[in-house]
Amino acid sequence: MLNIQSINQYYGQSHILWDLDLELPEGSCGCLIGRNGVGKTTLLKCVTGLLPIKDGQIIFNGKDVSKASTENRARTGIGYVPQGREIFPLLTVEENLKISLGARGDGTSKIPDLIYELFPVLQEMKHRRGGDLSGGQQQQLAIGRALVLDPKLLILDEPTEGIQPNVVRDIGNVIRRLNEEFGLTVLLVEQKLPFARKVADHFYIMERGKVEATGAMEELNEDLVQRYLSV
Repeated sequence: MLNIQSINQYYGQSHILWDLDLELPEGSCGCLIGRNGVGKTTLLKCVTGLLPIKDGQIIFNGKDVSKASTENRARTGIGYVPQGREIFPLLTVEENLKISLGARGDGTSKIPDLIYELFPVLQEMKHRRGGDLSGGQQQQLAIGRALVLDPKLLILDEPTEGIQPNVVRDIGNVIRRLNEEFGLTVLLVEQKLPFARKVADHFYIMERGKVEATGAMEELNEDLVQRYLSV
């Protein structure tokens, strides 16, 4: 599904990603973990086209998308939920969701029923402005907006950050359902290990701009946690 081959990325003169390799199989749910500042968000932005790579390749569904625009990557099936949500606060919930319809390939003008089934609060509040929602509701809106694309790959950057525990639980259940019932491939960045262990089946540990360890989630042992994640 997603094959990242030896990519390098720079901020100015700072070398952020170093010959990074990552392979995410179709139908899996992978979690990027690592200390702050190791390049996790940068990697997600490279995959979605928000940041350019200097060299290497990003292969999605068998196609090289390394130089494709963010919009074209969305049309090929990459949905992205950024850190901080980035909804449009002055638009209603419904208007926020409809923004993604233009990137769908089937030309539909209707928000899929599945969005409101997964997040009933969005149905209840569809005429409220996005800025009037709680943090947890805004996160559900951001995920819903990405799902309107009907993506093949859903990328989430710290979906539980700053959210109340009951909504964290609901979001975890939605991610698992999307992955297990609908076969949606998921890649997320997550700092909370209990949440990562609940929703993901694979881990990728980043350190200094590289993936240093990877494996099935049950292989994430205390030695790896102490070596790469403890502060």
